[in-house]
Parts: sequence; C-alpha cells; structure tokens
Amino acid sequence: MVDYFIKILDWSEVWALLIPLIILLFRREQPVTLRSIIAYLWLALILNLAIDIIVVLNLDPSLDLSNNPLYNLHSVVRFICFSYYFIHIQPTAFIRLKKLLAVFSGAFLIINFLFFEDFFNHDSFSGNLLAAEAYILLVYCMLYYLSELKDDSINLFNKPDFWIVTGLSIYVVVNFFVFLFYLPMIYVDRDLALNIWNIHNIAFIIFCVFIAKGLYGSDRYKYSV
Repeated sequence: MVDYFIKILDWSEVWALLIPLIILLFRREQPVTLRSIIAYLWLALILNLAIDIIVVLNLDPSLDLSNNPLYNLHSVVRFICFSYYFIHIQPTAFIRLKKLLAVFSGAFLIINFLFFEDFFNHDSFSGNLLAAEAYILLVYCMLYYLSELKDDSINLFNKPDFWIVTGLSIYVVVNFFVFLFYLPMIYVDRDLALNIWNIHNIAFIIFCVFIAKGLYGSDRYKYSV
C-alpha cells in the first residue's frame, strides 16, 4: 500500500496542477492580477509532463536522459511568475523592497550558474537555486501579510490572493529545508532522500489546492482565460 502511494506521488505534480486548471474551465473570467499565476500553471504543467516523460523514457537502458535542468527551469519560471504577481497585487506596498528582491534574485541566478553550479548538470538539480527561491518567495509572502494586516476592514478569507499566498507560504516553508539538504542527503542515504522528496510532492498538492480555491472564489473581472 505504501509503495502504491509512493508511485502515485511520482506523478503528483502533474495531477496536482490539473486541479486549478480544471477550475479554470468553469471559472474562465479571472482578475487581471492572476494572469501570471495562470501562466505559471500552464508552464508548470508542460515542464512537469516533460520531467515525467523523461523518467519513462529512461526505462529504456540505452537512454540516459536528464530531467534535472527542467527542475531548475521550473524554479526560475515559478519565481518570475510569482515575483510579478506580488509586485502587482499590492502596487504601493513595499514596492521598492519587492523590486530590489527581484533584482537581487536575478543577480544571484547569474552569479550562481556562472561560478558555482551548472544549470544543465546531468546528475542533479540546483539545491542553491531552489532553496534561494523558496526563501525569497517566503519574504514576499511575509510582506503581503504585513500589508494586508494593516487594513482591519478587509476579510482576508474572501480574497483569492490570500488563498494563493497562503498555499505558496505552506509550500516554501515545508520545502526550504528539503531543497537545502536534499542533495547532501542523497550522497549519504539515497533511499531516505527520495522518500523525503515525497514531502515536497505532498506540499505541492496542497499548494495547488489553495490556488484552486483562490481561482474558484475570485472576484472575476476584466480578464478571461
């Protein structure tokens, strides 16, 4: 039973992404501010399908394809889409700090892959990239909450942004240490590391469910997907 559950988790990101995308079939009109989130969902689906297809192709012993660069690309895509999202949902709150974080992240990306890691590493994805992404996105989430808590008249539970940011917060808090220690751990105990990655998969499912909640309950106007 446990092995069967783990096999399901191997494709969990694809299935999880289908949850908010199915919601979009019935809730096509969405706020303009959610445009980058919707773009992320489609791009993430394409990337994760490619990741899983490579896994299946590698069942052929004559092939030795690597999907690790796609994990790195997914991280970059997620960060760009959510950085854009955070800057535009609260265009006057902490705007200089949020733009500074985006610039810093771009500089980190360039320096890291020029001097420390190989973006196209065949053997592993970038733990530095994923951990840094999780940390900076968590800072964005904290800035969002600080700004919203200043207005006592707002019911956060009625805002789609609250559900999306909360889902992201859960995802990055759970996975920061997974990303940070996954690669060192895989050299010590590969089986344990692979099992711990299932924590990431479960957190990603929760993340997508919260996005789906935000899309379903949003005040829809101005933009149809």
